[in-house]
Amino acid sequence: MSRLTDLIAQAKANNPELGKELEREFKVLSSRRSFGLNFERHKPESVELPGRPVRKGDKVRILPPRGTTAKGDDRLWKVLSVERKAKKQIATLELTGEDKEKQTVDVADLVVVAEFRDYIYPGLVSTGKVERGKDKPYHTVINGENFHALEALTFTHRGKIDVIYIDPPYNTGAKDWKYNNDYVESEDLYRHSKWLAMMERRLLVAKELLKPEDSVLIVTIDEKEYLRLGLLLEQTFPDARIQMISSAINPKGSSRNGFRRSDEYLFIVMFGSVVPARLNLSSEWSIYFNESKSDQVAKKQTSQLTKKVPPEWTSMMRRGTSSLRKDVPNGFYPIYVNPTGIPRVVEVGEPLPMGVNEAPAKKGLVAVLPLRSNGEQGRWQVVRRTEFLQRLKQGRVRVGKKTKYGYVINYLPDGAYKAVCSGDFHIEGRAEDGSLIAWKLLSESGSDIDNDSRVPPTQWHVSSHNASENGTTLINAILGRLRAFDYAKSLYAVEDLLRFFVAERPDAIVLDFFAGSGTTAHALMRLNKLDKGSRQSILITNNEVSADDQTNLLESGLRPGDAEWEKWGICDYITKPRIAAAITGKTPEGKKIKGDYKFTDEFPMAQGFDENAEFFTLTYETPIAVGHNRAFARVAPLLWMRAGSAGRRIDSVPKRGWDVADTYGLLVDLDQAAVFCKAVEAEEGVKIVYIVTDDDRRFQSVARRLPDTVEPVRLYESYLNNFRFSFGR
Repeated sequence: MSRLTDLIAQAKANNPELGKELEREFKVLSSRRSFGLNFERHKPESVELPGRPVRKGDKVRILPPRGTTAKGDDRLWKVLSVERKAKKQIATLELTGEDKEKQTVDVADLVVVAEFRDYIYPGLVSTGKVERGKDKPYHTVINGENFHALEALTFTHRGKIDVIYIDPPYNTGAKDWKYNNDYVESEDLYRHSKWLAMMERRLLVAKELLKPEDSVLIVTIDEKEYLRLGLLLEQTFPDARIQMISSAINPKGSSRNGFRRSDEYLFIVMFGSVVPARLNLSSEWSIYFNESKSDQVAKKQTSQLTKKVPPEWTSMMRRGTSSLRKDVPNGFYPIYVNPTGIPRVVEVGEPLPMGVNEAPAKKGLVAVLPLRSNGEQGRWQVVRRTEFLQRLKQGRVRVGKKTKYGYVINYLPDGAYKAVCSGDFHIEGRAEDGSLIAWKLLSESGSDIDNDSRVPPTQWHVSSHNASENGTTLINAILGRLRAFDYAKSLYAVEDLLRFFVAERPDAIVLDFFAGSGTTAHALMRLNKLDKGSRQSILITNNEVSADDQTNLLESGLRPGDAEWEKWGICDYITKPRIAAAITGKTPEGKKIKGDYKFTDEFPMAQGFDENAEFFTLTYETPIAVGHNRAFARVAPLLWMRAGSAGRRIDSVPKRGWDVADTYGLLVDLDQAAVFCKAVEAEEGVKIVYIVTDDDRRFQSVARRLPDTVEPVRLYESYLNNFRFSFGR
């Protein structure tokens, strides 16, 4: 090895670029395992960026003439200059590598290329939104290369993702995925190692996004790559617990020259304390078990009298020691109840100053204070107003009987709530007042009936998981006309799978970076409707056209980036219209969707969902433009996403030097720091503030004046440093 090291050092001295390449490959070879999964990493991937303006210093490829399907020049060129000549933009190019060949080319015949070994500085441009969810967080759809989009999320969601669900290309030999802009076909001798290299790079970045203490990665696959994928997951996530599930998705099965395959495989990679929730499942989930424990429980439940027992709700009024207002003044605040229909808590006021005994009146609402039956001023169990709001959001607060002082306010204490979430109770959903509906079965004698049957076996044969009927057919019904999309997942299969890991997480964040038709977002919206949750999805997809469409479009004289080409891409033609239609209940043509959702929650598809979604396209910025505040409009969505993707977004540099939105603030003029900090303190929902400065001392000075609950972030240093790391390179 020492001899090789010396030779590489000599090569670097004579040709730095070649020496660097040799050193990179040497490190890969020297890290090879004696046992386990070994594969060729191949040269780093690259992605073409049609529509991206050509700038000096860019790497580009020369496109073939329009109207031909011939392959273009694969070599990479560096743009030395761009000049306007005779109403055309002409670029002077130099070939990268040792051969410094030069030529001039019309900019219209060039496409910018981003190599995965290069650092990128991402931005986002909004391409539309659908809003029906009021103050709920937005589902986001990003159109772009998923490796680079994942890198963008390391700035916004590092260590924040609860669930990653992906359905990557299965590498069957058909033209279903590309490596370095070329379709990988069955004749490619390196198709397995290319697939592994592609997956490994993305999984390494995804690893940075998952919550290490409590999260799950779910990957679907078929028999072509499941063995290699299993080894890759074990090597990439050595500390995780991994299970594999077989799920029947095609009852008829398919085969060319063997047994008819009817199932696919689900790898469940669990981190930290996460476990699948125990749910109330139908007998279909235990179809393979004869007189198993689950069958015995089912028989027991039907053969003896049982009763549903709710968890122990208790009064919010403090009893016993330190239960008076004077003991804890902050515990005396008004809870506003809407008495119309089923009474429900809709608002919470600030603690009343000592000496003030009446809450501010609010039209149509009843103010409830912690007053005892003898008129004595008490205090609420939950002192901090923000903690009460959190419990309200979790469904742990409900309105009891009416009294002369308003209403009794009940809540689920921490112990009872933990028991509900642990699986000891069935969580049925939410009541009309937003409170949790949960219960467990007890026999008439009071003994707890075993409910372990709610954890399914690792073989699933559930009729709703039929991919043909509840995947492709459902998409066509939603979009109102035939839109070809092969291998769509059953909506209900994805919904069931996610439910095991988000049923007890009403605010979960779910990422899908092989988003395809958008089933993950659709399933999450159905789960939100079932229990009034605020879960949000982040989908990453690209706008590639199918192999057949690509040939037809090229022959007609079109190129990627042309509007007539892009409208047939998966993101613009399937993903965005599907999510918009699911929310609005209307097809892209404005007609009501026909048919009903089935199985777990049945209602007309035309009803839609009370959700928000926004669509973005990934952009590539220069560090100079970012650092000099000239790329703020493209960085702005990332700042908003880091703060939770909810509420108003600050889309431009504020003229007054600062701004405070619903969940975050932005300070550009540090001379306005005093008024800015006061505004942040007055806005209860602010989680994070961005301070634009090159001076660390001034940044720290502002940070010290902010509330402890607010995270300060220095721009643009934090953003630029984040992307100077080398992810998977």
